[in-house]
Amino acid sequence: MAQKLALNSDHRRSLLESLELFKGVSPEDVQHLFQHCDRRDVAAGETLLSPEAKNEHVFIVLSGRLNVHISSPESPILTTMDVGACVGEMSIIENRDPSAFVVAAEPTHLLEIHQTVLWQMVDASHEFAKNLLVVLSERVRSHNRIIADNYGELKKVEKHARTDAITGLRNRHSMEESFLLEIACCQDDKEPISLIMIDIDNFKVFNDQFGHVAGDHALAAVSDILRQQFRPRDLLVRYGGDEFAVLLPGATIDQATIIADRVRQSVSGKTADGSDSLIQIPVRISMGVAELEEGGNLTTLMRAADAALYRAKHAGRNVVSN
Repeated sequence: MAQKLALNSDHRRSLLESLELFKGVSPEDVQHLFQHCDRRDVAAGETLLSPEAKNEHVFIVLSGRLNVHISSPESPILTTMDVGACVGEMSIIENRDPSAFVVAAEPTHLLEIHQTVLWQMVDASHEFAKNLLVVLSERVRSHNRIIADNYGELKKVEKHARTDAITGLRNRHSMEESFLLEIACCQDDKEPISLIMIDIDNFKVFNDQFGHVAGDHALAAVSDILRQQFRPRDLLVRYGGDEFAVLLPGATIDQATIIADRVRQSVSGKTADGSDSLIQIPVRISMGVAELEEGGNLTTLMRAADAALYRAKHAGRNVVSN
C-alpha cells in the first residue's frame, strides 16, 4: 500500500541522515521533490520486487527488513536489507526487470521514489548522485563476489554431470557432444575416424562372485590402463555398465584394430585389487572396431562398432573384431 510521505523539516533532516542515498545531502536541495515520493507499506512475506514484474521505483527501508532471494521466494536468502538500505536501483539503471526476488522479512515501511523523481534528485544534488554511484558500485562488487563464490560449485556440478564417478572418465552424456564435434572436424578435414567399443568379459559373473565393491575396483583398474594406452587426442568414455567407448580421430579401421589388440593385451591378465585384503582378480576385455563410412554419422558408427563387439563376444571373448 502506497501513501503520500508527510514529513516536517526536522523529521526530514533526521531521516535523510539515516539513509544511504541521502548521506551528506542538503535537505534544501531535494525537499521540493519529496512531495512526489510515497510511503509504501508491505506485510511480512509480501513480495516487493520480482523478475516477473517490471519495476519503476527505488525503495528505501524506513523500518523493518527485506530479504533478497535469487531463484524464487522459497530459495535461500542471499542477503538482508536493513533500515537505510535501498533496492530496485539496478533494474532502473539497467532498464530491465529485477534480477532477484525481494520479500519483506517482517512488516516493513519504505520510501518509494519513482524513477523520474530519482533522476531529478540526481540533477538537484551532487551528493545524491555520488551516493547513488557508491550504491551501484557496491552492488556490482556484491554480484561479482556472488558469482565468484558460486563459480566453484557450478564447475563441480558441471564436472559431475560429465564425469563418471567410479572411473573419472567422461560419461555418456559428455560423449554425445564431444564425439559429434570430433567427427565433424574429421569429415571437414577428410580424415578417417574409427570407434572402438570395449566390454569387460563376464562382468556379471565377476560381480556376483566378488561383489560390487570389487566390481568398482575392476572398472577403475581397467579405466586406468585404457587411459595410459590411448593418445591424448583420442576420446575415451565410460559408455555405461561395463562398457567403454574410444573415438580415434585420424585412424583407419586397420590402424584402430592394431591399437585395439595392443590395448587388449595390456589389459588381459592384469589384476585389480578386489578388497582391502588385496584379492587379485584377473580382468579381460572384448573389443569391436569400426570406421566411419562416407556419409555416415555417430549413430551408424556406433551401430557398426556394436556389431563388431557382438562378434568378438561370440568368438570366445578376449578378442578384437572388426
